[in-house]
Amino acid sequence: MKTVVRNFICILFLLFSIAVYSQATVADVKIQGNKKTNTNFLKRIIRVKPGSELDSTLIEKDIIRLKRLPAIAHAYFQVFKANNETEYNIYYGIEENFTVIPFANVYTSNNDEFAFRVGLQEFNFLGRNIIIGGFYQYDIFNSYGVNIRAPYLFSNKLGIAINYQDLTTQEPVFLENGTAEYRYNNESIEIMGLYEPNYRNRFELGLSFFTEDYSYLSGVTDPNVPQNLNVDKYLYKFIYDFNGLEYYYHYLSGFRSTLNLQLVRSKDQTLPDFTIGFNDFLFFLRVGKKGNWANRLRLGISSNLDTPFAPFAVDNNLNIRGVGNLIDRGTAAIVLNTEYRHTIIDKDWFVLQSNIFIDGGSWRNPGGDFGDFTDDQNLRVYPGVGIRFIHKRIFNAIFRIDYGHGVTKKASKGIVFGIGQYF
Repeated sequence: MKTVVRNFICILFLLFSIAVYSQATVADVKIQGNKKTNTNFLKRIIRVKPGSELDSTLIEKDIIRLKRLPAIAHAYFQVFKANNETEYNIYYGIEENFTVIPFANVYTSNNDEFAFRVGLQEFNFLGRNIIIGGFYQYDIFNSYGVNIRAPYLFSNKLGIAINYQDLTTQEPVFLENGTAEYRYNNESIEIMGLYEPNYRNRFELGLSFFTEDYSYLSGVTDPNVPQNLNVDKYLYKFIYDFNGLEYYYHYLSGFRSTLNLQLVRSKDQTLPDFTIGFNDFLFFLRVGKKGNWANRLRLGISSNLDTPFAPFAVDNNLNIRGVGNLIDRGTAAIVLNTEYRHTIIDKDWFVLQSNIFIDGGSWRNPGGDFGDFTDDQNLRVYPGVGIRFIHKRIFNAIFRIDYGHGVTKKASKGIVFGIGQYF
């Protein structure tokens, strides 16, 4: 009997506590720790407002959203009573990133010529998390580009992105009787509308106008493949990003899915109209205090045109570490990257992280069928190891070195350098 009475009293106390808590309201929301990021901007994008009901779920969602901003390395909250028993002040604490980031990549091109890309990006322009930047690239030919991305320009949900680039490279074109080298130029301007209804979902819709210019340089020829081609195109693009990731400095956990759909229209049917779509599925899991298991699965498909200019490339810097620079193309792709990241050193601002990975994938040949995925000529598996040097107070300041060694037919091996995690 005593047990029943005690349980009844506990339930009454719990119900009373819930009733009192449900009446609690937010007296004020204060931001502290931000030096460069605009306080009014931060208050605009968070959901907890003065006068609203005190809701721990909304507070947690605000913290997740703040952590995803390039300007913020870490965020936390504190709750204090205000002047009476039912009003509370919310304090959001901010640890900022340094966001003016120069970058430089040095690498070798397909014919072992010295090449590099240098640039500068500001990830918190005007203190409002506007990204603005540009780059210059020398890879046998000169290239450059500029971009601006303002996801909260018009409101806490609506923004815009504008990109311009004039990119020129030497590209291999794979013909039936061998490989040809072409000078490839792509000059484009893109305008995207950005809409973020909540902290988990983001939509982008835009239009791009571009010109593709192919000029034959050397190698084999084919009477059915032109040696010079200049085509004006335009592209419709739709992106849906579901982001369920949680961030704790360089550690990630959770699931993310990004769908990218494109419809390309051409004024010259030598490079005909086509559609392309791909989805990146990412899954991250914390392993103990210092481990992070990371996975990326990409499924992609395009119009199955029998053309040497197929859209899905097999490349060191895109999908398979160690495979080489642009060694093949296809009209569909399945790629899986899985790696285990382990923190060796974690100091106040510096992290040294090791990495063990397996990259694998297969492609459908231009004009082929889905049976190509099981063809050992298309299948590539590359295990490897790597290391990361991470600055915890500079956004995306991750210098990575990976070594991949192929274990499938006609495999190669190689070292890949880069900025930021591979995925």
